[in-house]
Amino acid sequence: MIPLEHPILLASFAHIDRSVGPHNLSAQEYAIARRVIHSTADFDFLHLLRFTPDLAKAEFDPDLLTNQAIARGIKSLRQGQTIVVDVNMVKQGIQGLVQRTFSNPIQTAIDFAPTATPGKTRTETGMDHCITQFPEAIYVIGNAPTALLTLCQAIAVGEARPALVIGVPVGFIGVLEAKETLSTLPCPQIRVEGNKGGSPVAAGIVNALLMLAWQESR
Repeated sequence: MIPLEHPILLASFAHIDRSVGPHNLSAQEYAIARRVIHSTADFDFLHLLRFTPDLAKAEFDPDLLTNQAIARGIKSLRQGQTIVVDVNMVKQGIQGLVQRTFSNPIQTAIDFAPTATPGKTRTETGMDHCITQFPEAIYVIGNAPTALLTLCQAIAVGEARPALVIGVPVGFIGVLEAKETLSTLPCPQIRVEGNKGGSPVAAGIVNALLMLAWQESR
């Protein structure tokens, strides 16, 4: 069986560990942050990632409660939940590990919209279709803030009940607004503060969750 983590990847992780040193993230949070840093060579993500709601950091016994967003992601992946991504770059970044672990179906929003609805982007139009067909999927937005806003609006009115939202679009127009809107919703979510993000970040988060889920299933 081909190892899920290549020796070069493990060597990169070791280098990242030495560079990061002490930190305040839980083991699972750090596993995700480390994968994102590996994907981007950007150590800022150690401080930009947000995992909410984070029950482990609330006023409860941390031995009894874990990060709900990560726990929901792991459980849903192990159950074979559909993963909806906004663009093909995210799909390309995760499909190899998905196929070697839980074989979750992957749907790409932009593929549902050969043309855009007037006044909307293709990813926004495709997201509308995905929400209708897969309201409880894991949603992964790495590129299009319009797709994330569309998903947030559907969550707010109860049309979508995602197992987890990974909201990490990158850019300057509409990105901060989309992330801020997501932050106000009481759904399990992993997001990146500020303008940074992108398809490699989104794929890195999913791949880290897949490895955490795979380790739990062994």
